[in-house]
Amino acid sequence: MAIRLGDEAPDFTADTTEGTLTFHDWKDGSWAVLFSHPKDFTPVCTTELGRVAALKDEFEKRNTKVIGLSVDGLSDHEAWSGDIEETQGTALNFPLIADPDRKVADLYDMIHPNADNTLTLRSVFVVGTDNTVKLTLTYPASTGRNFDELLRVIDSLQLTAERQLATPADWTHGDRVIVSPGVSTEEARERFAAAVADLEAARALRRELADGPGEAWILRNLANVRRKMGEPEAGVALLEEARERFAAAGSDAGRGVVLEDLGNAWLA
Repeated sequence: MAIRLGDEAPDFTADTTEGTLTFHDWKDGSWAVLFSHPKDFTPVCTTELGRVAALKDEFEKRNTKVIGLSVDGLSDHEAWSGDIEETQGTALNFPLIADPDRKVADLYDMIHPNADNTLTLRSVFVVGTDNTVKLTLTYPASTGRNFDELLRVIDSLQLTAERQLATPADWTHGDRVIVSPGVSTEEARERFAAAVADLEAARALRRELADGPGEAWILRNLANVRRKMGEPEAGVALLEEARERFAAAGSDAGRGVVLEDLGNAWLA
C-alpha cells in the first residue's frame, strides 16, 4: 500500500549493522530519514552511504537520525561497510537494515515491479517527531540522491512545522520566508510584534555604540519583518535608511545587498 504524506510511518523491528532495533523506539523524539538502496556494493549506493556518513554532524544539528536499507543480508552489509570506508574515506556511522525477506521494503512500498521486482528503488522517507511521514522521494536505481537538497528540505519542514510559514523556490536556511495565506494581516502583525520590538532595541544599542554598519543590518532585518507584516511601504523606507547608513559607513557590500532587496521589493 502506498504511503502518503501525513500517514503514520509503519513501525517495524529489523536486524541492522548496529543490532536489532524497532523503528519508532529508535527514533523516539527525533526526526528520521529512512532511505533504501537497490543492492550492496553497487557504486552509486557506495557513494551515497559515504556522503551521508560525512554529513552526520549536519543531520545531528537538525535532531535527525538516518537509517539505510538494502535487501541484502548482514554479512554483506558488514563487508560493504569496509568497502565504503576504503573508497569514500568515511566509515559507516548509522544503522543499515538487512532486509533479505523484503519485509520492510514491502511495508514501505519500496519495490516497483515495473523497474525490478526484487530490488528496491532509491526511496527516501522523512519522518517527523510525531512519527508521521513529512516527505517522500523516489529516485531510479541509476540516479544518486542529492543529500544537500535533502538537508534543505528538512530545514524547511522543521521551520514550517512550528510556524505558519511557507518557503519559496530555492529557499535555504536564513532566506526570507512567506507567511501562510491563512494568516490574516492582523494576526501576522501580532506574531511579528515581538520580533519588531527586539530589533528596535538592538537598533537603539547599535546607534548608542555608533555602529553604523551594525545598525544598517538591523534596519534591513526590520524592513523584511515589516514586509512580512503586510507593510511594504514601511519596509521600503527602512531599506532606504539602511542604504544611507551603509553608504555613510563606506560599506559597498552592505549597500549592494540592500539595493538588491529594494529591487525585489519593487518587483513584489
